[in-house]
Amino acid sequence: MQNLFDVKDKIALVTGSSRGLGLILARGLAANGARVVLNGRNPEQLEKTYKEMKGEGYDVYVSSFDISDARSIDAGIQDIESNFGPIDILVNNAGIQYRAPLEEFPEDQWRKILDVNLTGAFLVSRAVVSRGMKPRGKGKIINICSLQSDLGRSTIAPYAASKGGLKMLTRGMTVDWAKYGIQINSIGPGYFATEMTKPLKDDPAFDSWICGRTPSGRWGDPAELIGALLFFSSQASDFVNGQLLYVDGGITAAI
Repeated sequence: MQNLFDVKDKIALVTGSSRGLGLILARGLAANGARVVLNGRNPEQLEKTYKEMKGEGYDVYVSSFDISDARSIDAGIQDIESNFGPIDILVNNAGIQYRAPLEEFPEDQWRKILDVNLTGAFLVSRAVVSRGMKPRGKGKIINICSLQSDLGRSTIAPYAASKGGLKMLTRGMTVDWAKYGIQINSIGPGYFATEMTKPLKDDPAFDSWICGRTPSGRWGDPAELIGALLFFSSQASDFVNGQLLYVDGGITAAI
């Protein structure tokens, strides 16, 4: 029982992990002994992150496939499985955000948000499951959702639609794939101090509103997501499936 949360030597693919929250998640897994596959859209940033983590002694690999392109994904997953090893853990973290009033929201940006945040998670999961997890009869998939999986906010309706869809995709995946020994769950971060949220945190009015709205009275530290990630990545969650765990300082519990 003392090794219940152990992920040592497990191979974990974290999409969108060259920077930001994805990098925090990748580092958290690596620091606990996992062998981590980094993925991102920017080759230079990805290489920089790879060298940094390699220099810190972590066992890392790079796969720069496009998560919105099925052929690119299939080639990337095949490369990982052939040259690094079988994927035990998939963290669907990659996501983008655009802000605008809904009546003014550009259609191309709407489609891009859905393609990356929702369709990308489906395509990568399908490839990982069909190529390895299903035949092996085991695997962990963790989808990174959001407060906006359940709560709306002005100017980000398309993002909320994508994250609400990801919550339901988690449940759909569970219905179809749990019978193969795969656990699919989600983490819903609250407001964390990251590169993506920096403009919001730097806005005194918004910062004050978030701290007042959150029962814990503060923004989250991204490292505080690692516990939930380890739970869903390890045997500790072997009979947990289709769940969304909010790590939000209590914001979804309050009105």
